[in-house]
Amino acid sequence: MSKISQGENGLKRDSDSNPSYDKKSNSHTVGVKCPECGSAIVVEDTTRGERICGGCGLVLSDHRIDTGAEWRAFSPEETETRSRVGAPMRYTVHDKGLSTMIDWRDKDTMGRKLTPNRRSEIYRLRKWQIRSRVHSSIDRNLAQALTELERLSSQLGIPRAIQELAAILYRKSIINKLVRGRSIEAMVAATLYAACRIRQKPRPLDEIADTSRVDKKKLGQCYRLLLRSLSIRIPLSNPVDYISRFATELELSTPVQMRTVEILNQSRDKGLTIGRDPLGLAAAAIYVASIMMDERRTQRQIAEVARVTEVTVRNRYKEIVRVLNIDGLFDTNID
Repeated sequence: MSKISQGENGLKRDSDSNPSYDKKSNSHTVGVKCPECGSAIVVEDTTRGERICGGCGLVLSDHRIDTGAEWRAFSPEETETRSRVGAPMRYTVHDKGLSTMIDWRDKDTMGRKLTPNRRSEIYRLRKWQIRSRVHSSIDRNLAQALTELERLSSQLGIPRAIQELAAILYRKSIINKLVRGRSIEAMVAATLYAACRIRQKPRPLDEIADTSRVDKKKLGQCYRLLLRSLSIRIPLSNPVDYISRFATELELSTPVQMRTVEILNQSRDKGLTIGRDPLGLAAAAIYVASIMMDERRTQRQIAEVARVTEVTVRNRYKEIVRVLNIDGLFDTNID
């Protein structure tokens, strides 16, 4: 045992008299000073849960709780497998993932099968637990809406972060009573469209309307209602945001995508993007770049991917060629 003496403001420990006292296992705490000698060298003894002054040996605090893990991990995968915390809170689940789940497998923690009496008891508990999860009209609405949101996101390939933002917007619309009297599918599609615009990963309105089986006009009305009621600030749509997805669907190479971005940036500097549909501009720029890089795609193929008409692609194409003074493209056959 180490020698402890009573000081003016606390205990003093003579760590040098204890041969088992391992200074190497302790850490120096930054920003803490001893109130007796003023020394800034404070040693934290994790084995005893004490903070000790390195100058005079005063015990500054004891019974400290170690909040760290009692195990070690040497890789992120090992850290995840050894962590005993629950899943993070998710807004895409109607109860945010904070409810208790009773497993359908009738086994205990040791993997042994339950007795018939215990199994019937667990069956009744599971039934009431499922009923209690959705007990209010808001929970029922959220459960149906977030299921539809999951279906839409899965079919459109929407990332998880955008799904979370869409779920937050839908929850705000419920709080502001915007869903009352309106279609749940239309409001979910509108929040998903707004979330894609906010995260600068826009999707065409026609694409979301077709996937959600909601009329485009009704979808637009719900979207404008969200903007007015929730005061959402939507960034201006940029044609560059569509290039990556359109080029991937058309199987174009990276140099074509880079040339398309250069064409759009030059068109913006010339004022060509003002008052024009970004989808049509993106489609026309892809068409110009594909011809210049000798990876030509037809106007029909590009128009189908961009969900615009071939006339729009042709008109924007002519404007880009004329404004940017690109020679030789008008000589090609316009299909």
